Amino acid sequence: MLVRLAIFSLKARAVTVSMAVLTIALSVVLLLGVENIRTSTRASFADTISETDLIVGARSGPVQLLLYSIFRIGNATNNVTWQSYEEIAARPEVDWIVPISLGDSHRQFRVMGTTPAFFEHYKFRGGRSLSAQVGTNRMTDLYDTVIGADVARTLGYETGELILVAHGVASFSEHEDQPFRVAGILEKTGTPIDRTVIVSLEAIEAIHVNWQSGAPIPGRSTSLEDISELDLTPKAVTAALIGTKSRLQVFHLQRWINEYRAEPLLAVMPGLALQELWQIVGLAETALLAVSAMVAATALVGLVALTFSGLNERRREMAILRAMGARPATIVGLLVFEATLIGMGAVLLGLLATYGALFAMRGWVDAEFALWLAIKPPGAKELGILASIVLAAAIASLFPAWRAYRMSLADGMMVRI
Repeated sequence: MLVRLAIFSLKARAVTVSMAVLTIALSVVLLLGVENIRTSTRASFADTISETDLIVGARSGPVQLLLYSIFRIGNATNNVTWQSYEEIAARPEVDWIVPISLGDSHRQFRVMGTTPAFFEHYKFRGGRSLSAQVGTNRMTDLYDTVIGADVARTLGYETGELILVAHGVASFSEHEDQPFRVAGILEKTGTPIDRTVIVSLEAIEAIHVNWQSGAPIPGRSTSLEDISELDLTPKAVTAALIGTKSRLQVFHLQRWINEYRAEPLLAVMPGLALQELWQIVGLAETALLAVSAMVAATALVGLVALTFSGLNERRREMAILRAMGARPATIVGLLVFEATLIGMGAVLLGLLATYGALFAMRGWVDAEFALWLAIKPPGAKELGILASIVLAAAIASLFPAWRAYRMSLADGMMVRI
């Protein structure tokens, strides 16, 4: 009986009830959307690099080293000399080591110099390797380059095209005498590799043969044939990725590098550096969730206001129910049950809208921001959020229900002029 009364009552007020459901549903979308983006962002950052035990660079801070070496955010304070790199590579704990040289750019995309070992040992998303979408993922010639998927898509490049590398990150001084040929385009990875132009370490040295202090040396010109015959061993690199023979040796190697006396170096474990990064941005995450919770609370206050405003219109309805024998507890139960149905409908609508938006926007977000939105069934935390909204809707209706309980039979039957 109570269920039928609640359903008929909600149908009679379909417009106002629909507005309440929509308002609460939007707050559900915001809450679940923020939570999904937060967890997806953490997962995307964590999946950017895997199976790498240490990152080595000039001494700065763990987060700064992680950001510029892996995420291409910011710049290094200094370089690592090639002599130090070779000494680290010769350590018995090292299974493999991959050098990285940063500092140049191509039309606002970072250029990274490295060795063929990078394509062999760089792993992402739980152990996946880099593969070529078109062409090859190797630089077989000195002036070959392999570009990320976003570089190719944004600039419209295909294999075989010639491109110029500019000196520095925001520089218009291009190495016009040494163009590179696009040898391959990598598959989409959802990592900063998608926005990177990869060349060989020797190529980085070659394009700077006639440069000094960040500028070309006036009057000096060396032919490409002569450059290719030079010793192009780098003098320094920006950072290095290291894999150890045993995970038990990681801490020992890290301590040795951090205490290295020839120059100030820093070795960090990617996972620990990421945790430090999350501690830094944790306040922003909390603030965003707090704003979402306030939106949900505002929607519930609107539900209370809707119920209160409807009480004046429903005085006669309540009085008739009382006259037919309904007890005050029945009136209270009716209003609470109506609010619960509104909350459940809003939660269901918000859930469907959230997943619909995630499906619709996942490809665009991945292409524009390299952020893969994970779509999976609601977990315990999400279900807890949804249940709390339904419970809050029921609790919020108690005060209007108590007001209806206090209404007298005569008050509802009185004709007001």
